[in-house]
Formats: sequence, structure tokens, C-alpha cells
Amino acid sequence: MIQRYFEFEKNRTTFRTEIIAGVSSFLATMYIIVVNPAILSQAGMPFSGVLTATVLVSFFSSLMMGIYARNPIVVAPGMGLNAFFTYTAVIGMGISWQIALGAVFWAGIVFILLSIFNIRTYIVQAIPKQLRYAISAGIGLFITLIGFINAKFIAANPGTVIGIAPMNVTTAIFITGLLLTAILVIKNIRGAVIIGIILTTILAIPIGRWWGDTSGNGLLVNWQGFAASPDFSLILQLDMAGSLQFAVWPVIFAFVFTDMFDSLSTFVGVAEAAQLYDEKGEPRHIKQSLTTDAFSTTVSGLLGSSPGTAYIESAVGIEQGGRTGITAIVAGLLFLPFMFLSPLLSVIPAIATAPALILVGVFMMKPIVKINWTQLDDAIPAFLGLVLIPFSYSITQGIIWGFLSWTVIKLMIGKKEEVSLTLLIIDAFAVVSLFLAD
Repeated sequence: MIQRYFEFEKNRTTFRTEIIAGVSSFLATMYIIVVNPAILSQAGMPFSGVLTATVLVSFFSSLMMGIYARNPIVVAPGMGLNAFFTYTAVIGMGISWQIALGAVFWAGIVFILLSIFNIRTYIVQAIPKQLRYAISAGIGLFITLIGFINAKFIAANPGTVIGIAPMNVTTAIFITGLLLTAILVIKNIRGAVIIGIILTTILAIPIGRWWGDTSGNGLLVNWQGFAASPDFSLILQLDMAGSLQFAVWPVIFAFVFTDMFDSLSTFVGVAEAAQLYDEKGEPRHIKQSLTTDAFSTTVSGLLGSSPGTAYIESAVGIEQGGRTGITAIVAGLLFLPFMFLSPLLSVIPAIATAPALILVGVFMMKPIVKINWTQLDDAIPAFLGLVLIPFSYSITQGIIWGFLSWTVIKLMIGKKEEVSLTLLIIDAFAVVSLFLAD
């Protein structure tokens, strides 16, 4: 019955293959268990609470992707989305993390409605592909910058705004960890990112014990135990009413937009890698997959995390032969035990997670080659969207100025056919959000 539901024969797969693929996908995505709490804790949220929320979101979302959408795709709190949550919404705009969680919840509700009524099709068609590529790459640069700052490798400089910090034991270990992790990734070692995090943490143990910590943080690795009961303190801590105020609408929109195109690009990429297409040539079970993604975002707000999204790292499991929802189910189940390991995982310092952020930035830069750099009316808006995300330290600003510059340039040079009515409506919201940001 299970084999028939997941169409094993049609997909030319077996239980053994699907289980191996699920383990492989989990090893490729499990770094989020550590990295997501490391980022969201900077918004004032408890590390252990975010860790529990991260595990629960990853478990429930991947399970739904496997059972309902029947696709071999892991769903977990997304990189880029967690950076937007912390650095743009909470730190940049000054809203509380409770309101930001409320914005995540409402973004999920909007995403669900867009998926159910198929409105997403019009929005997808309205956003130029060149801008989609640029925004993905811009978020990659943003995450990379955050990684370097967290490692204290890049610091404020009164003469040049930012610059390379002086070399010391801490930065030396960070560089060593970055190179070790990069080599593991290049060699296609399973779980390379999480192995790199562990190795860098081990190298950092002497800091504050045998070597002085020039960053002033004392012990970088402070052992607090192996296991503990899960921390459910963030569940239902969102501010639903506060997040509906007009000033927060741009945050909700940014979550919806970023999550939608992140997931769409993942589904398209995974479908291409595994030839998972339906009879119409569309990615298999795309509506169910997008509904799952929307459900994940909604649940994230309720449980205490930034939005969940489909992971392109699922391609690792697909390379191992994963073709059905069993792959996602196995990966989702493997997240659960880590809910009890928050003391063990909380010892990991920022210099150990920083290499992971930087390498995720590398992965997110792939679409940059698809930008038509020789066509300047495409290249200039794409470039503005790309660079303004890290330069303004705001994903929203990059998206807004990418949209607005595209619209103005295309209309001024007589290419109005490349500016749809839907894009003009999005532009109107973008202009309003600029004034709200002031």
C-alpha cells in the first residue's frame, strides 16, 4: 500500500534507496539546527527555545512534504529569511521579536491563500527573472557579510566604514574552520557543513582557557551539559494583533515574496535535477508543495521561528536516488532527537557557525550567472537589487529598489510590455513601504 501511494515502481526506487536518500538530505540540512538559533538569538530570543522551534518546524514541515506533496524535499527554517527576521525586521526596524513572529504567521496565511486560489501564478509572472536571480545572489552576499561580522573578521572602521579586523587567535581559528569546511564541501563529504562546525568548535575550546580571547567574550566554548528537556517557551508567543499594524505590512510582504520565490526556485531546481515533472511539464505536485511551504511558514510563527521553506540541499538526497516523499519523511524524523540536545549545541560559538553562513552564501550566488549582464536595462536593476541588500544591510531595500529601478528604466526606454499591472501594484506597495520605513 505504501509502495503504491508513493509510486515506487513508477519512480524506480526502493525503501532502502529512499532511506539512504533521507539520511543524506538530513546530513546536508542539519546545520540549520545550530545556525538558526545562532541568528535568531541575536534578536533577543532564547537559543534553546529557537532550537526546539527549529526542530519542530523541520519535523512537521518535512513530514507534510513527504506525506501530502509526496516530494523528496526537506522543509526547514530558511537561510536568508532568518537573517531578514533578525537584522532587518527586529534590529533594523526596531519591532519586537513577538511582532516579527506575528508577521511570519500572517505571511504564512497570505501564502496559503495565494497557493489555494492560484494567485501566486500572476505574482510569479510579474516578477522579472533577472530580479529573482539578483535577489537570491544578494541574499547570499548578505548572509556572507553576517558570517564575517559574527566571526569578527570584518569590523567597523572609521576610515573606510568597514574593514578587516586585526588578526588574532579567534580570527585565525575562524579562517582555519572556514578552509576546513570548504575542503569538506568541495570533496562532497556527507554532512560537510556540520562536520566543519564541530571541528571549528573543538579548535575554539582553548580560547579563554589557554589563549587569551581578544574579543572580550571570555570562554568561547562553555560546556553546559549534554542533554536537557526541550524549551517550549516560544510556542504561541507571537503578537498577532501587533503584527497587523500598517507599518509591519512591508515585513509581511517581504516574507511572502522571499519565501515564495525561494521555494519556487527550489522546486524547479529539484524537479530539473531528478526529472520530477508532471504530464504538463510542471514540477511534480507543485500546488501541494507550495501549500506545504505556506503551512511551514504559518507553523513557524506559532512555534517561534523565522519562516520555513524548501531546501535546495535536498538535491543531495536526490543524488542518492531519492524520488518520493519517503525521503522527506526520513529526514524529518531525524530532526526530532536534537530537540533534547540544546545544552550540547549551545556551546557552539559564532566563529564555528560563521563558515556555514559564508558557504551558504556561496551556494546562493549560483543564479548570478543567469543575469543578462550585456543587456544593460536588465543588468542595472538586477545589479542595484543585488548590491543594495548587503550594502544597506536590508533585504527589503534591495527588493524595493530592484523593482522600482526595473519599472522606471523599462518604461522610460519604451519597453512597457516588460512591466505588468501586477508589478505596478507591487511597486505601489514598495513606495508606501519606503515612507513607512522613515
